[in-house]
Amino acid sequence: MTIISVIITLVMIGIVAYLLTNKYNPQAVLLFSGLIMMAIALLMGYDLPAMKKSTGLGAFDLFAMITEILSDKGSKVGLMIMTIGGFVAYMRHIGASDALVYVSTKPLTYLRKTPYLAASCVIPIGQFLFMSTPSATGLGLLLMASIYPVLTKLGISKVSVVSVITACTVFDMGPASANTAQASHQVGLEAVDYFLHHQLPLTVPLTIVLMIVYFFVNKYYDKKEGLNDQEGEKNNGEFKVTAPLYYALLPVMPLLLLMVFSPTFDLFEPPITLDTTTAMLACTIVGMVLELIRKRDLKDMMSSMKIFWEGMGRVFASVVTLIVCAQMFSKGLISLGFIDHLVDASQSAGFGFEGVSILMTTMIFLASMLMGSGNASFFSFGPLVPHIAAQLGGNKIGMILSMQLASSMGRATSPIAGVIIATSELAGISSFDLAKRNLIPLTVGLLSMFILKTVF
Repeated sequence: MTIISVIITLVMIGIVAYLLTNKYNPQAVLLFSGLIMMAIALLMGYDLPAMKKSTGLGAFDLFAMITEILSDKGSKVGLMIMTIGGFVAYMRHIGASDALVYVSTKPLTYLRKTPYLAASCVIPIGQFLFMSTPSATGLGLLLMASIYPVLTKLGISKVSVVSVITACTVFDMGPASANTAQASHQVGLEAVDYFLHHQLPLTVPLTIVLMIVYFFVNKYYDKKEGLNDQEGEKNNGEFKVTAPLYYALLPVMPLLLLMVFSPTFDLFEPPITLDTTTAMLACTIVGMVLELIRKRDLKDMMSSMKIFWEGMGRVFASVVTLIVCAQMFSKGLISLGFIDHLVDASQSAGFGFEGVSILMTTMIFLASMLMGSGNASFFSFGPLVPHIAAQLGGNKIGMILSMQLASSMGRATSPIAGVIIATSELAGISSFDLAKRNLIPLTVGLLSMFILKTVF
């Protein structure tokens, strides 16, 4: 029975990977694969994962589990992610995101004499922007409109410029990130605590590593392929910002509020704590008030609230449903004994917890590369971490952190990822060439993460 369940599990994972790679709807693929695996588990006499309340019939429990997950995720991490989506949509609508990008990238113009250093400096600046604008494709397009013409006019090749722009999205981090929300929820931490004490200490040195590697890799390949002097962009158009520049503060305001009013710092007596959902709502209202003062049009300000609700709805349809369906997929794997088999195989091979952690992290990196989605791969396998840690007694925070970062790194090496396709099309280059240019730095980044994890 054990061998049969292992074969079925591997076949199902292979089918899921194939379907996702071929652009089948990820929610449908993950949901139906999870239901099929749990149905097979029932037929084989296995127990389904524990539920709060069973219907009394295994067939009905399959669907009751969807209801239970939707209720749990929708009211907790799902609501938080939806308000983030609404806030980001509203910031884009009023031009605050453009203002932030303009202000943040302006200092790069002072590095004209060292173009490849200027290009590498885009990475930490862009990473900061990514924490405030947690959409890889959205940020990529903003940077293509703002910093791409600046760097190409310095004589750097198109593929090198776009490579550092996409590198800004390789660490899905910060309290406004859906992956952060999911990861912190799985390990029972507040998003700010997870960000400050676990993400930052690891991603800061990793960002420095990437800056160095991208500097030498881009300079080497531009010289080798003779791209330095022949592809300088002659576009004299400037990045237009319609909003006042002080609007640049609005997208980072939630991050600042969450840190100031976090239990981590304990700055107030009695304590004042602020959760991500409340911070996003408060900052959206601040943005609306500023719009009213600027435009003096009450009807327009009231109408703009629709942008926020529509942003929430889009994120529910794309991200929250993906979390729910991925949870069903992970429960299907658990019901067929995937965790037990993985633990037994790892112990037989002498891996231990760290070995399993490296294996899962590498698997997610490759899955993101194949699927073109960091969310799909991380949401599929992230929920397994608490079960693996319980079996092997390891550090579940360290494991889920490396898996989370690997998912977004793998996305930037995928020629079918949204951010890779969108930016490469704007630059007029091949998405495969861009993915190949990112492969060496991000493989070095992945190996560096394994080394740095032993320190942090």
